Amino acid sequence: MVRGKTQMKRIENATSRQVTFSKRRNGLLKKAFELSVLCDAEVALIIFSPRGKLYEFSSCSINKTIERYHKKAKDLGNSGKPVPENMQNLKEDSLSLAKKIEFLEVSKRKLLGEGLEQCSVDELQQLENQLDRGLTRIRTRKNQLLREQIEQLKEEERVLVEENKKLREKCGMQATERSDNKKQTDRDRESMEVETELFIGLGLP
Repeated sequence: MVRGKTQMKRIENATSRQVTFSKRRNGLLKKAFELSVLCDAEVALIIFSPRGKLYEFSSCSINKTIERYHKKAKDLGNSGKPVPENMQNLKEDSLSLAKKIEFLEVSKRKLLGEGLEQCSVDELQQLENQLDRGLTRIRTRKNQLLREQIEQLKEEERVLVEENKKLREKCGMQATERSDNKKQTDRDRESMEVETELFIGLGLP
């Protein structure tokens, strides 16, 4: 059966419109991924659903790609060369990107607990799930760092105990040597006193 050509106009039926959006969105994201892999191209794709939900794909970083886009557009504008046909709507595209960045900023503020007055229950649940996943990753990383610090402190303690032991042994040897030297000095002094008395005794008439 030959498939009829889709007429390019807004789909009036809400259910059909949502199904078509989901299918074509996934196909577009897949094509963007394939283009970035097969051709080693830097690709950034941002999609907003009719309800304002964000879908995105980036082969590196969306912010970096947008910055690169602005820089390239600025260079083309300052070059004095005729603007290609595919760049005639550069200003409109830039404004569109600015709006999308603003939307991302709004999403960021929502994650920080700001501007939640207009959020539905489903949106709040999604935000809560995102925060839970983020907290789980943060706690995991924090516990890992704490374990590493504890192991490092244990190793430092072991080294200090060894050094303390060596110092105690060294101090004990020095104390023994001082005691031996003192005993030797006392014996030498006694010997000299005995020799002196014997000498004096031999000199009597």
